[in-house]
Amino acid sequence: MAILGVESVEFGVDDLERCTRFWQDFGLNPVAQDAAESIFDVPSGSRIIVRKGDDPRLPPRNFPGNGIRRTIWGVDTAESLDRYAERLAARVDVQREADGTILFQTPDGQHCGLRLWSKRPVLSNPDPVNAPGNIKRLNQWRQWRHKAIPKTINHVVFFSPDYVSAFEFYRDVLDFRYSDHSKGVGIFARADGTNEHHSIFWVNCDLPFAPDQHGFMHIAFGLDDIDEVMLGANLMERRGWKNNSMNSSGGISRHRISSAIYYYLDNPNGGEAEYHADTDYLDDNWVPRAWDFKFGSLLWSANTPPIFAADNIPWDVTFDQDQRSFEPYRKHLSNPEAARLAALTPDDEHAL
Repeated sequence: MAILGVESVEFGVDDLERCTRFWQDFGLNPVAQDAAESIFDVPSGSRIIVRKGDDPRLPPRNFPGNGIRRTIWGVDTAESLDRYAERLAARVDVQREADGTILFQTPDGQHCGLRLWSKRPVLSNPDPVNAPGNIKRLNQWRQWRHKAIPKTINHVVFFSPDYVSAFEFYRDVLDFRYSDHSKGVGIFARADGTNEHHSIFWVNCDLPFAPDQHGFMHIAFGLDDIDEVMLGANLMERRGWKNNSMNSSGGISRHRISSAIYYYLDNPNGGEAEYHADTDYLDDNWVPRAWDFKFGSLLWSANTPPIFAADNIPWDVTFDQDQRSFEPYRKHLSNPEAARLAALTPDDEHAL
């Protein structure tokens, strides 16, 4: 019984033609296109479905602007799908479609679904990395790539008015695993049938740059290595797509939490689209950690935001298997971090 990751996401947009062109330039594989929708996929079989915002096949809009209107999680077997349906029905309203897809809305506002999925195996071929005294690539030059080819949808990110409870719903009903906690900022969790560091991240709506309700933040795509990330970034810039949040995201950067190299692009489909490489991969032997947000956010950055550039950033990370770090951030308790988090500015958003 396992959820294998993101099977598909459905975007509701105001300009179907422009949003379609973005994904074409981004490197996704076109599957189908007509006047009502565009469908793309990646080698794992995950799909991006783009529809006009008023398309009746989409769930009702519950946040302003464009963005992911529904996330469909892929399930390994029909038996698993039935068991998840029973669990969900005990907590929320459930609708079963003719093709077997289960549709529901989580308590924090996300429109979601579960669907039987034959996830495709992905073959990546990153170059071995040389270092002094540790030669892994002898008499062999690196691959000469010419563009980014996203292989997977690694994760989706949403703003949540109660990020602790949002995670606990996924944990208790859908068997998601706790990966890490950026204290007061959000919780990272992975679907139990995948090994990426996280499949979903909930960001605290109490942060000053966040909306005061559920909303979509970004979607991340897995690439082979840093070369592919930068080739994608350069190509997108040449084609007119920008990272207008360069000062806040730091351009190309690497997180301490998850270890991932990342680069965000402003996405006309809503929020941002992220090129993502060299993330941590986990199984159930992983021990979750609780992090000070400044320490966990960046290891390095091409353009480090000031809040993360200070010399006195605390090296604050602890193991958190018992999830004790959640307690100060539950809605029924006072938040001792509130004053410190309130000092954040919109420029700090994407480095978190």
